[in-house]
Amino acid sequence: MILIQEAYANGARLYKACIEAELSKRTYRRWYRAGVVQADLRPTAFRPEPANKLKEHEREQILAVCNEPEYASLPPSQIVPTLLDKGIYIASEASFYRVLDANDQLNHRGRSQVAVNRSKPLSYTADGPNQVWSWDITYLASVVKGQFYYLYMFEDIYSRKIVGYEVHEQECGERAAELIQRSMLREQCFKKPLVLHSDNGAPMKSLTMKAKLEELSVTASLSRPRVSNDNPYSESLFKTLKYRPQWPKSGFSSLAAAREWVEKFVKWYNDEHKHSKLNFVSPGQRHALQDSAILDKRKKVLEAAKARNPKRWSKDVRNCEAVGPVMLNPDKAPADDVINAA
Repeated sequence: MILIQEAYANGARLYKACIEAELSKRTYRRWYRAGVVQADLRPTAFRPEPANKLKEHEREQILAVCNEPEYASLPPSQIVPTLLDKGIYIASEASFYRVLDANDQLNHRGRSQVAVNRSKPLSYTADGPNQVWSWDITYLASVVKGQFYYLYMFEDIYSRKIVGYEVHEQECGERAAELIQRSMLREQCFKKPLVLHSDNGAPMKSLTMKAKLEELSVTASLSRPRVSNDNPYSESLFKTLKYRPQWPKSGFSSLAAAREWVEKFVKWYNDEHKHSKLNFVSPGQRHALQDSAILDKRKKVLEAAKARNPKRWSKDVRNCEAVGPVMLNPDKAPADDVINAA
């Protein structure tokens, strides 16, 4: 009150001074009347108990019921309807929860695991090759029903290049650890800062894989369980793989046949495939930082064609700019930013 009056006496607007003090002008008027600061009546105020407050014996009855063997493993949302079916009503579910919480008994009941709120994985930006990799394992069906081969595949999200791949007869953290080490040596990024993103599969979280990543100074990034959007690059790559016209719909006849097919696919994908998200240059060209030169050459060809016959172009030639940095799991822009951008 002294600070507000001092500001007001020095020429400040009263409501502005109240805002700075985090008080409303109405509260100030209530506290300062007839030139006197009123006493604080809150500590001595009489507050009658609510008419619907539970009696002490009702609280004890709630605790007794919740601790009976029949209900000990059930939450209040199950206990209250069960009691109602027996013609018994003690209190609402909310009252059950409040009483249990007040007595330190509001714990997870039953044998199921406690639900965990998992936050979205951190966002990472790659403005060059070998900064952020994504990897996953997918099934390759064999001609024998119920038998599968497993494709391990590592992808650089900046260039979309497949930097490591192998096919095995089982999922194994040790094989993944060996593959990541060989891939880093091949890409000459050994002992350099690298983020490796994956889902929550058993090989990804295996102790062998974790130890290898720590040894190689690789930052591990895990997606949320059952959320494919957190690992979009690997999921998109596997879709491209399995929708190729040459994909054997009846399955692979052997492990050797699966490895041979995957090797041909990787060569096509890295060196021949014009990736739509890279402005139609191949992942290998993007990984070698050749995309800018290739797109500049395309632009010159288009501009020369437009100069020869400008009537065929109502607008500028097609976009031939190189794709910029790539983000993994980018944060959504606030609604205000989206409106301003529009």
